[in-house]
Amino acid sequence: MASSSSTPPSSEPPSSRPSGAIDPVLRNTLRYTVSAKEYELLHRYLLSRAPALRARAPSVARYESVVGAKSDHNAAAVRAAVRVFVGSQAGLKLWQVVSRRFSDGGRTVGPRTSYLKSPSFRLSLSLSSILLLHRLLYRFFSLLRADLLSDDARPFRARNPRVARALVSRLAPAVGASLAGFLLGVCPADQLRVTAAIYVFTRAAEVLYNKLERDGWMAWKPWWVGSWMMMPLASGQLLHAFVFDRDCFPKAYGDFILNQTPNYVQARPADLPAGMPWPGRYDVVDGLAEMARLHYPPFVSPEVVPLPASLSTIAPIVTPAHPAIKHLSCALLHPHDPSCLRTNLLFHTQAFPRLARFFAVVFTLFSLPRYRSFPKAPAAALDALARSVLRTTAFLSGAIGTAWGSICLLQRLLLGRLLPTQRFFLSGFLAGFWGLLERRTGRAQFLYTARASVDSAWKVAVKRGWVRGVRNGDVWLFVVGLAVVNGVFEVDREAVTGSVVRRTLTSMRGGGFVDPAREVGEKKE
Repeated sequence: MASSSSTPPSSEPPSSRPSGAIDPVLRNTLRYTVSAKEYELLHRYLLSRAPALRARAPSVARYESVVGAKSDHNAAAVRAAVRVFVGSQAGLKLWQVVSRRFSDGGRTVGPRTSYLKSPSFRLSLSLSSILLLHRLLYRFFSLLRADLLSDDARPFRARNPRVARALVSRLAPAVGASLAGFLLGVCPADQLRVTAAIYVFTRAAEVLYNKLERDGWMAWKPWWVGSWMMMPLASGQLLHAFVFDRDCFPKAYGDFILNQTPNYVQARPADLPAGMPWPGRYDVVDGLAEMARLHYPPFVSPEVVPLPASLSTIAPIVTPAHPAIKHLSCALLHPHDPSCLRTNLLFHTQAFPRLARFFAVVFTLFSLPRYRSFPKAPAAALDALARSVLRTTAFLSGAIGTAWGSICLLQRLLLGRLLPTQRFFLSGFLAGFWGLLERRTGRAQFLYTARASVDSAWKVAVKRGWVRGVRNGDVWLFVVGLAVVNGVFEVDREAVTGSVVRRTLTSMRGGGFVDPAREVGEKKE
């Protein structure tokens, strides 16, 4: 018989989790949300100063023991991807609310779609997935390269020399990680995806050029050779598309040009009765396109010889035009002044001050992040700002004025039947030579114009049946461009211009949002 003093068996099973242990699900949630270093900063500046939170929040040592103080590459990759997803979702939602509020006061409600099929969700999913897979692939190929370079992998290298040569290459991790770019296909196939692909591809061409230049391959070029030479071709193509294929032209670009040319695009007179028709800004451009198709008929007052039916829209402008005007295009662009030269000079006197004020505000805002350097040399900073404003203003006003003024000039030189539509390309080509003023500091503007031209030219080619669209061709373009940028960044960090771009590439590899080129420069100093 058992002793009466023996302890009776417990009715509850013993706990399988030691005292003080944390639930595995919660532990993994913490690991993939906040790192130990981030929690230390959060605890130091926020939690420790709030008595209610300090009593409930675990200490830094306790948190490190739970999630592990050692850096976990996979957990860091997931944390970064989740933050990109949440941040992009919040930004897109804020943009939708603000744009709807300013456009129509928030009254318009778009068609309802499920959240998983919405463009904003797919865009955020695409961005976060690219970041996550890029980090994982870069880590995988880096570790694989290190293993294959070890002595233990010598038999494998002997059996598979070509495969081993590719995998142990210095470029293998960078190029392999670029396969993550295929996840751009998750993003809706709209203009944003095309723009991203063109941006990365042109950035790849730029860094390749920078690498060749840094290696001495461009030592032969004269002083006038540079990125500004893209402007004539790009401006010519864009002006031709603006006149004849406006559906393939960036609308914001066209609106900006028309807003800066009030004396070439006639505004509705203030005393005109409300019931009287008046052509809009784009009706004027359509009128120029129709004149080109009609081989530029001479100007005769419509009260004497009626206009062709296809030009009836512009009749309110050209009907009261000055009788000394001989060309119909001149009657449309400057109906009250028979002198083309005087009209162009008037444009420059009006456009230059207006553009100078605009760029003074823009460049001042862009210079605010460098405000700490201003007290050291205020005169030099103001001088650099003024020079930038004047150069950009002269470049842009000169280009716009030349594009409009050359329409009248070529009308006199080429008459009506010689290059009736192609002369608009020639007008833009001439306007692009103003880029020579910004040849040292205007690369960003030249590349923006070149990207817009590439996008427009491809759309025109598809529209007219010159080429056939490639399914997901923009995704392939993105992957190739990303591989080139990654490869050049691997061998020469300074060949990739732009601190933000270098920081982004470093972050995509798991190295943090730091600029490696700047760190190398600081170490040398």
